[in-house]
Amino acid sequence: MRSKTGQKLLLLFITSVFIVTVLPMISLAAPSGTATPNCWGSGGQLEIQLSGCSGYQNITVVAEFSGKIDSATGWGFDSYKISGNQVTAVCSASGPNNWGFDSRVGIQVTGSDVNSAKLVSVSGDGTAGKVNETAAETTGSNNQTNTTTETTKASATPVPAQTVKGVEGDDWLTTVDSHIVDMSGKEVWLTGCNWFGYNTGTNLFDGVWNCNLEDSLVSIADHGFNVLRVPMSAELLLQWKRGEYPRANYNNAYNEKLNSMNSLEIFDYVLSLCEQNGMKVIIDIHTAKTDASGHNHPVWYRDDITVDDFVESLSWVAGRYSSNDTIIGYDLKNEPHGKASEDPHAIWNDSNDPNNWKKVAERAGNAVLDANPHALIIIEGIQIYPKNLEANNFVSRNDDADYYNTWWGANLMAVRKFPIDFGSPERNKQIVYSPHDYGPRVFEQPWFQGGFTYDSLMKDAWYDYWLYIQKENIAPIFVGEWGGFMEGDNLKWMEYFRQLIATEHLHHTFWCYNANSGDTGGLVKDDFKTWDDEKYAFVKDVLWQTGDGRFIGLDHEVPLGKNGIALSDYTGVTITPAPVTPAAETTAAAETAESAVQTTDITTAVSETEVHRDPAESEAAFEAVRKVAMGFIIVAIIAVVLIIAVVAAGIALKQKRKAEEEIMTVDPEEPHAGLNGGNDGTEGPADGVGGDN
Repeated sequence: MRSKTGQKLLLLFITSVFIVTVLPMISLAAPSGTATPNCWGSGGQLEIQLSGCSGYQNITVVAEFSGKIDSATGWGFDSYKISGNQVTAVCSASGPNNWGFDSRVGIQVTGSDVNSAKLVSVSGDGTAGKVNETAAETTGSNNQTNTTTETTKASATPVPAQTVKGVEGDDWLTTVDSHIVDMSGKEVWLTGCNWFGYNTGTNLFDGVWNCNLEDSLVSIADHGFNVLRVPMSAELLLQWKRGEYPRANYNNAYNEKLNSMNSLEIFDYVLSLCEQNGMKVIIDIHTAKTDASGHNHPVWYRDDITVDDFVESLSWVAGRYSSNDTIIGYDLKNEPHGKASEDPHAIWNDSNDPNNWKKVAERAGNAVLDANPHALIIIEGIQIYPKNLEANNFVSRNDDADYYNTWWGANLMAVRKFPIDFGSPERNKQIVYSPHDYGPRVFEQPWFQGGFTYDSLMKDAWYDYWLYIQKENIAPIFVGEWGGFMEGDNLKWMEYFRQLIATEHLHHTFWCYNANSGDTGGLVKDDFKTWDDEKYAFVKDVLWQTGDGRFIGLDHEVPLGKNGIALSDYTGVTITPAPVTPAAETTAAAETAESAVQTTDITTAVSETEVHRDPAESEAAFEAVRKVAMGFIIVAIIAVVLIIAVVAAGIALKQKRKAEEEIMTVDPEEPHAGLNGGNDGTEGPADGVGGDN
């Protein structure tokens, strides 16, 4: 009896061990992932969509990069280990990054010759309870359509106009020459940042997988950024229009408020948070299709996203939010580009070529203005422009010999001959042109080689390509992207570009808030919570502020964060961010004497050619003018003295000669009546006898 009982107990023990340890391993599906690489030579990143991870205790991902790896980090993992050109990243179900299970994670490296990356393996070990169950797989490969994307579907009818409203107010903007002004004519300054993710497949801002959405948006406003440029895909907007809502990828535990919302409702919530914190939004169609590397595609159409689809996406979003002045503008398409030798590539002329960005931009811009005539229409350039348009109207395939070539989207030379025309003066007042500019860490442009200065950059990279548009009062310039790592020559370039922004009062949005921007870094560190204090301090110098350091918002009623004021409270305090380099390096000395007074109405805005000058520059210019004026005065005084002296000498000489002539005609024995006559100086009696009788 005891023997049988012991056998039963032993069998029960073995069965329990099997159920607890072995059976879960058998029943768990093998974890897997799809990856999208993005490499740039000095570094690279691999974004990975994990699936089948729930139930494991640990997930291990191995990625391989070409070239030499110096360091590795990322998001969604607890540790990163380098072995040769491979990186092993591990996350644990009991660790702080367990949100990465079945979510979009990433591995990022720095090094040299990093030109490709691939996913080697995804494996799991141990067992645990379900992790991040509500954030199940959101997409397949970023390069696929969302047929594999888990979506929440409503009806197939178009989504109605927006219903989420913040504080009411009329905050629409327009332009006067090279100035952006509010509806009363008060000049404003757009100084913001970018936060991407709605273009990558996250269907929300990247990084909300490790931070709280509301806290982050509040923090951006508190740090003084008055506008947020939001990269999106045309594909996502079209899905929303059809009533399809790709799942937003975020940390459910950190963002419980979002759990009851679909991705479009979350975007409406984003707008309400921006409104409540005095921050405006610019929608940027960053890619045609939802794709973390989609910005590499040179034009606005791709695969099954046609030109009509592209225009429709803009028309729909502009119509949906036509009564919400939180969205103040639409950046029609991020960085149209392509060299002449590449297909396809964007051109800009008066032709009907399907790749003519001017024609497509006019069509898309008019579609937005049909829905909302008050929106700013932000138009980026292309990459190339013919050196001799008459001989080569975008026909030659010879890149170096026949074209001016610059950053993607930054070539706006064509505006001089082929400006955007929406068909009426009222609509054309909504036009803002937008280049992007970066330093040598992003790409070693020819003008960086052999060293560079502020003056050389002005000549080689800025003025002729796009700055002339603002300098000649054609339209305002809005620099949609600039930024980078603060090191070496890249920091030198950033200092010069910050000086340009301050000197020319350029509107701008810094690239970027994200920690996972591989070739620039971000305003926050890898946890998407901790600000990079050094980089923020650098950018802060060119944020719109009052004289006492309070940030100025673009909302007339709501102050910008806890450290700012509303636009209606702004009284025209001069903004004087100090340039990084001596004023002697600026190219136009006369500009330093221009007005530093912020304009307050349209009449003043037209008469003033520049605002926000540095006091040191103005004082130097005034001193120069004073010295020149004093020089003229001294020369004039000397000239007057010399003239008086010459005239006096002439008169004296003439009188002397006359006296000598008269003496020679007098009898030496008889006094001359003219000398001894009446006291009035007239001659004496006709007989020549003196008047003394």
